[in-house]
Amino acid sequence: MKKYIALFLLALGLTVTASAKPLVMYFSWGEFQKADVDATTAASVLTSGGQKYGYTELLAKLIAESTGSDLWRIEPENAYPAKYDPTTEVVMDESKKGIVRKVKGSPDFSKYDTIFVGVPVWWHTAPTLVTNFLQEHGKELSGKTVIPFVSYWARYQKETLEALVKATPTAEHKEGYATDKPNKSGVDSWLKRIGEKQ
Repeated sequence: MKKYIALFLLALGLTVTASAKPLVMYFSWGEFQKADVDATTAASVLTSGGQKYGYTELLAKLIAESTGSDLWRIEPENAYPAKYDPTTEVVMDESKKGIVRKVKGSPDFSKYDTIFVGVPVWWHTAPTLVTNFLQEHGKELSGKTVIPFVSYWARYQKETLEALVKATPTAEHKEGYATDKPNKSGVDSWLKRIGEKQ
């Protein structure tokens, strides 16, 4: 039946297109610092398959591999400090003062119907770098399906997932995912549960 519909559309001169690939959009502080840190001792960086990854970076790549998604890294216009402790101090200070860093560029949201958005937990919630970026693009995200994911060390994963949902009020949402141990098995189990993987 699908074959006949496709032929009919072609006969009318209409283009038959496949459904759009999802987008995995993520911010991972560890991705920018991994060349200079020991992954066995530094927060936000881990080793997998002999390679260093930021926690959220690895989680994003696992999701993209399992769903055939495009990847887009959220990068601040002004970099955070290269060391972990100074970064936490800067983030806390910016949070208190309402200072928001801008993101370099933007993906073409019109190409995607489903967008995964991932962050680490920063001071009990999502980085303002990301939530502000999502709010700025609320019109472009309207009607899209946004699926949050979070990497964390100790707690506040629920609050962080909720912050990403709150930052995208014009979008539809599916159950988010949070983990402190990014791995393919856990990612695939979640993706199957929410209908994003066969």
